[in-house]
Amino acid sequence: PESERKDGTLKYSKEKTRKWQELMDCGRELLRYLAEQVPRIYCLEAEPCPQEEELALSLLLQPLEYFLFGEDPHVSLEKLQQSGASSQLCGRVFKEGETTYSCRDCAIDPTCVLCMDCFQNSIHKGHRYKMHTSSGGGFCDCGDLEAWKTGPCCIKHDQGSTSALKLDSDCALEAGLQERAQKLFRVLLQYIADMLVWEENDILPAELQPSVKEDTYYCVLYNDEHHSYDHVIYTLRRAVSCSHKEANTHTSLIDKEGRRAVKRGTYESCQQAKRLIQENSEQISLQPLRVEILHSAVMAHQSFSMRLGTWFQQIISSSVGLRQVFCQVALEPSPTAGRASLISRLMLHDAKLYKGARKIIHELIVCSLLMETEYKRLFAIEFTKHYKQLQKDFISDDHERSISVTALSVQIFTVPTLARQLIEEGNVIKVIIDTVMEMLSEHLDNNNRFHFQGYNSDKFFRIQVIFHDLRYILISKPMIWTNKLRTQFLEGFRTFLGMLACMQGMEEVKRQFGQHIEVEPEWEAGFSIQMQLRHILSMFQDWCASDEEVLLRAFKECHSTLMSCCNQPFHGEATDSYMCKHILHARPYRVSQEPVTVHLPVSRLLAGLYIHLCRTGAIVHLHEYAHCDFAYFAEHPLRCLVLAAQVSAEMWRRNGLSLVSQVYYYQDVKCRDEMFDKDIIMLQIAASKIDPNDFVMLVLQRFELFEVFNGSCSTKDQELLKQWNRLTEEMLHLFIIIIGERYIPGISGVTKEDMTMREVIHLLCIEPMAHSSLVKALPENESRETGLENVISTVATFKKPGVSGHGLYEVKKECLQEFNPFFYHYSKSQRSKAEDAQKKRKAQEGCDKALPPPVPPPFSQAFSSIVQLLRCDVLLHVLRQVLQKAVEDTTTQWTEAMVQRAMHLAAQALLEEKTQLEANNEDDVTFDFNIGSEHGKSLFDFLSKLKGLPSLEAQKDMIQWTLQMFETVKCLRVKSSPLAATSMDQTKPEENIQDKEKAERKRKAEAAKHRQKIMAQMSAMQKNFIETHKMLYENVPESGAQGEPSAPMVSKRRVAVGPRRGVALIEREVLTCILCQEEQEVKARAPAMVLTACVQRSTVLTQCRGKETYNPLFMHPDLAVGTHTGSCGHVMHASCWQKYFEAVQNTSRSRLHAEPIIDLENGEYMCPLCKSLCNTVVPLIPLDPLPLHLESAELVGQLLTFPRWIEIIMARINGLKAATQASGKTSPNSKPCSCLEYFYDHIHCFLPNSKKFSDSIGNMLTVCATTVYRVGLKVPPNELDSRVPIMSWNTCAFTIQAVENMLLDEDKPLFGSLQNRQLAGLKAVVQFSAAQRRKSSQAVIQNHFMGMLGALIPHMNDEDSPSVLEIDCFHLLVGLVLAIPALYQEETVDLEPSAISTAYNHLYLLHLVTMAHILQVMLSFQDTPELTGEDKGEDARLALELLKSVAQTDAPGWYVADQVRRGIAPFLRCAALFFNCLTGISPPEELSNTPVSSDSQLEALCSYLALPSNLFSLFEAHKEVVSQLLQRYLFWLLNFLTLVVLRKYPRKQNRLIDLPEDYSTLLNQACHFQCPKASDDERKHPTLCLFCGAMLCSQSTCCQEQLDGAEVGACTAHAASCGAGVGMFLRIRECEVVLMASKTRGSTYHAPYLDDYGETDPQLGRGNPLHLSPERYRKLHQLWQQHCILEEIVRSQEVVNVMFAFEWQML
Repeated sequence: PESERKDGTLKYSKEKTRKWQELMDCGRELLRYLAEQVPRIYCLEAEPCPQEEELALSLLLQPLEYFLFGEDPHVSLEKLQQSGASSQLCGRVFKEGETTYSCRDCAIDPTCVLCMDCFQNSIHKGHRYKMHTSSGGGFCDCGDLEAWKTGPCCIKHDQGSTSALKLDSDCALEAGLQERAQKLFRVLLQYIADMLVWEENDILPAELQPSVKEDTYYCVLYNDEHHSYDHVIYTLRRAVSCSHKEANTHTSLIDKEGRRAVKRGTYESCQQAKRLIQENSEQISLQPLRVEILHSAVMAHQSFSMRLGTWFQQIISSSVGLRQVFCQVALEPSPTAGRASLISRLMLHDAKLYKGARKIIHELIVCSLLMETEYKRLFAIEFTKHYKQLQKDFISDDHERSISVTALSVQIFTVPTLARQLIEEGNVIKVIIDTVMEMLSEHLDNNNRFHFQGYNSDKFFRIQVIFHDLRYILISKPMIWTNKLRTQFLEGFRTFLGMLACMQGMEEVKRQFGQHIEVEPEWEAGFSIQMQLRHILSMFQDWCASDEEVLLRAFKECHSTLMSCCNQPFHGEATDSYMCKHILHARPYRVSQEPVTVHLPVSRLLAGLYIHLCRTGAIVHLHEYAHCDFAYFAEHPLRCLVLAAQVSAEMWRRNGLSLVSQVYYYQDVKCRDEMFDKDIIMLQIAASKIDPNDFVMLVLQRFELFEVFNGSCSTKDQELLKQWNRLTEEMLHLFIIIIGERYIPGISGVTKEDMTMREVIHLLCIEPMAHSSLVKALPENESRETGLENVISTVATFKKPGVSGHGLYEVKKECLQEFNPFFYHYSKSQRSKAEDAQKKRKAQEGCDKALPPPVPPPFSQAFSSIVQLLRCDVLLHVLRQVLQKAVEDTTTQWTEAMVQRAMHLAAQALLEEKTQLEANNEDDVTFDFNIGSEHGKSLFDFLSKLKGLPSLEAQKDMIQWTLQMFETVKCLRVKSSPLAATSMDQTKPEENIQDKEKAERKRKAEAAKHRQKIMAQMSAMQKNFIETHKMLYENVPESGAQGEPSAPMVSKRRVAVGPRRGVALIEREVLTCILCQEEQEVKARAPAMVLTACVQRSTVLTQCRGKETYNPLFMHPDLAVGTHTGSCGHVMHASCWQKYFEAVQNTSRSRLHAEPIIDLENGEYMCPLCKSLCNTVVPLIPLDPLPLHLESAELVGQLLTFPRWIEIIMARINGLKAATQASGKTSPNSKPCSCLEYFYDHIHCFLPNSKKFSDSIGNMLTVCATTVYRVGLKVPPNELDSRVPIMSWNTCAFTIQAVENMLLDEDKPLFGSLQNRQLAGLKAVVQFSAAQRRKSSQAVIQNHFMGMLGALIPHMNDEDSPSVLEIDCFHLLVGLVLAIPALYQEETVDLEPSAISTAYNHLYLLHLVTMAHILQVMLSFQDTPELTGEDKGEDARLALELLKSVAQTDAPGWYVADQVRRGIAPFLRCAALFFNCLTGISPPEELSNTPVSSDSQLEALCSYLALPSNLFSLFEAHKEVVSQLLQRYLFWLLNFLTLVVLRKYPRKQNRLIDLPEDYSTLLNQACHFQCPKASDDERKHPTLCLFCGAMLCSQSTCCQEQLDGAEVGACTAHAASCGAGVGMFLRIRECEVVLMASKTRGSTYHAPYLDDYGETDPQLGRGNPLHLSPERYRKLHQLWQQHCILEEIVRSQEVVNVMFAFEWQML
């Protein structure tokens, strides 16, 4: 018994621990005990056995626990947990794929995250949070006071924070327990370290040597990242002769645990297996698999050491005191291992450990050392001490960083206090950068600059990861600086500058002449480092700016570094250059001929520090620290900008794509803030310190345009002229940027919010944008924030999304005045789009199309002299030259873009002068834009002349605006009223806009009034015409055929069934083939025309999934699996379709696809026009009008009553049965013939069958019927099978039921709601089903009719027929109506029922089935009404009488009548649709005007179907027949009712499951999801079936099932039973919907969850809070209900056609 076993184990543990406690050196005895016991428990079999864990607990772990506590461990642990302080920290270690949460409002940095439980119980749930998927290894920061600004603890851990305030003495253990814990922990941790780092494969340490050594070895295969799953499976199958399943299991466990024993045996057998594995793996990869042979005892001890790791986690989590003892033991220096602690020893061997051992060690570190503040600090010091070696090991390792000990850096370096201490005590910044430099030293060239040609991408990627640690250290800048912190930080900063110096000028390029470059130079490596350094550079600047002394000293260090750099030096001496009476003394440098680079990090860092000096005011002390040569500072950034301009001018075409890519990234949002933007800032710094004329001449020289504008250079070379023009455009654009771009703190008085606002305005001026697009287009800071949320509501309005698409932001009208067409962050295409959009907007508003520069904020004092550039002689000379060339219209020497930029510069100058004049007295204004020039020609004159130039028509408004601004400034200068002058600029446009809007509104109102008056007149004229010609309308028959007899007032007879049936409106149907475009009339004897169609199995209407109908003749009321036939309604000739299908087959066979999009073998193809998926065609069959003479029909009706009709039908059936039984025994003239004569005598209204079909139509009928049969029953095609006609009738019935269900779901009218092509498809399916009996044996059809009628008339019922309660009545009605004409058929004579016979057949069959369905409904309800009513009506009386005759219930009559009306309504609606498509008779208007759900529809339905409005009167009218049938029904019910499950009518409509509004609720469910078939806690993919709500474990081998002889995933297997192969699943952790339609077909679809910005978030990439969108979910519901899932999948696969298809069947 269990109790005795436990007592025995406890006794054994007591004895063992008593012996150990008596010994002085118990450690040696412990190890000796382990040496004997461990090999007897572990590794006794080839596979780990379940008894291992039980034996390890009883023989190893319980004695250890008893030794530790000195008593029953359970009792001691309870005492410790009650008395000890609980931890404030959560410390939950995240598994791969687990959802984590970060609060954007409260987290110190983005690495601070919460687990699901802590987040749900914290205040952050109501804040701006982000959701992400963990890569594994991190832990929850709940309770860490340094991680959160507010709310550091959740409710659960807040209780721990109070108890954590207790003194350390409260956590201290009793002396004996502490001593024993130290002894035991020291021995066991030493044992774990020894065994995990043990490198001998066949011997053990001396203290662990067993008494007897067995000759048993394991061949162990280790994980690596070089070989794929398939490679390892292939190798194992070849080497150790295992099955595919076993090899797959081995491979999965190797990937999960890091190693796996694949063979157990003697040393020789394992050696042979090792050799075979290596040989086979070398055939696939150059690097063989790592295989080792381990002795079984070594394997056993290593397995137990792993088990001890999890045991330690359990023990130390129970008590703070025990955790502190463990930390102390782990960190104490070892006397034997070179004074390194045990934890250091394990860290240093981390890269050599296999994956499973690493995970155990990392989790042990997290739950011990990182949970105690003091020990976390000591561990951080140890970690920093070994940092360089750990990173070296990681770089040479091939495993991911998430399972490397270096990943723990994020847990240490992101703690602000620890980061400060590590900088002060360990100089961690220097350590990290020295590590990087040592790793990259092999890439340094002779000039000590990086050169990455031929680098190893994997190794380089691992080196870049080290930069993350530098970012973590700098992520929180200090508030208080100490002298030691300053010294150590600046020491690290100097080391960082040393690395930047190696990047300054690296990978220089030289323009290629003559021929194209042969080999593209390497450039990605340099830019990837630049991207890694982007935030680090910014954070270094922020750290420096937080202390004035540090900032000044950092600037001095950076200045010294820049001056010591010798990249791309000058080669010539300084020369003098003259222009406009000014002299420039500068050294020449031609970018187009000499080396140049885009990598200038030192120059750019200096520019950033200078801006901070200006912003903080420390600039006044700069002269004490450095003497600046601003012209030299600007030299290299200016060269880089000139390089970008020359690349834009296509001067570097021969240098290939590498240079184009560098220039692109130089200006791209990923790099620009520390590259392009800083170069602009450096030029602005130089422009503020250098004489304006000298600066402009220097720019002209570097752009190589000095001689062009000096007039000393001319050419007729068109290519060269084109280059000069393009360079001039770029140069003028550069001046626009230098003068106008002031939105940087320090250059002007703006804030970071102002910068972001301006960026957003200019992005939205291009086009309305989604939130995610805006975020991508904005630069992120070190916390991955763009600041967009803080400003977006100020500058834009949000437009919510519809059913598809996403929400868009549109810029507010009042912000458009900030638009600058030459915004410096626009790309060329963006600038063009923005300009076009704004001009178009202005044209719509009736304004002029001028796009003047916005009024910029004023420069700060240090940069105020930049505006003097606008009035310097040289720049004015350049502007005049540009405009003069345009006036002279020398086509090749100017462009419209040059003039546009020149005008923009002039407009900037005029705005500057206007702003200063308005803000100050004229005498105080120093800025005077010189509008005069030599020879009496001014800019004003040139612009006046340009106004009439045809080639500048597009700039006409801008020219006018500039001229007007000249006048405005002139007026301000001469003290005249500026209001008059600026009226055109300001007042008039506003007034004009208002007047135009008012006039437009007035015009629209008048037009609407006029239109309303005309419509009223037309309506009156129509009514008058109808009244005048009333007789004409009454006498015209509805039928379009000529010469048909018709009774007067036919149009009023809207009845589809019975002798009073109306006449169908049949028009001549002429259709156009979509393939050959030829027209043809639809006729029975003409070549076939067909509709494209798709047949598929469906569970859309059922509530009972997974059931199949075994007898297709009787569809079960559950409608478990139906056959739906849908059509897109496109028409083709049958012959055209056949040619098209053959062509598709031939094309698809020759096309290379991993998996074909369409299944050609099963007849699939895409509609040629709309690309809908199809797998058959439905032939178009013309409607047979069957004109009915009312008087004759009524005379026949007097004789052919319902009882008489049943008698005649029964006589015919008896005759057919007798004929069948007597075939071969009697002659044709015997009794069966007399039955036939009796039938024809009484049903004398029959006709010869005149409706013959052409061979073409006959073939297409066969094609369609065979497809329906094959798909519906999942059997091979067989056109002779007796079930073929049944399946045709069933698909007709089910398709109509699906249409009715859809209309009810959308609350639309029964008729008139379907599109024309949908209606055409439905009619074609009905006519096809009706015609199907002509293609089958009449005996088969007659047999089917007898079987179906037998279910309704019990005395015909044989033992195989089901009860009427277990049959779907509508399927039965369709089958009976379409099969009854077969009763008229004979072998010798082909006869058809006449119109009168058909009318009565339809009427009485409908009556019979309707009464049966009323009984179904009455027997289905068992609940009693909550409300009360009165049984006054006739229908209530009859209902009550009927109920008492069939059931023993006390329900009131009014309730019964009401329930029957509700229950039978779907059946009547389906019947109305069916008879409408079958006969073509128009329905009453009420059915086209009111929604399906309307209660008033019942009377109209009854009228259309020739049923009494009081349906219970049917039983009264046919009392004599019905009473006999009821008696027989009751006899059956009394005997079999207990075997039948009664169903409630109307059937419950299917809906997709209810989803929670907040997506985090779903994630919470996924977090607690346990795989039903797996015991491990590895990452799973919880997937929710949206049809039924089942939670599945997808993409996992644990839940794979067998389906049709093949292994499939859980989702595929579930879809087969739940959706007849069709599935709709929500993958919760990936936040995406998966649509499935077969084992091999599926696609992803957007989840119905949107963030606050109206966007989906697949893979939780952005991580914003998500909420359910009812509209999107409704669309998914419609996709399912309308049978469009398969079509959606195929469309998706066609768009995203990949070479290697995803294995959907394994999902």
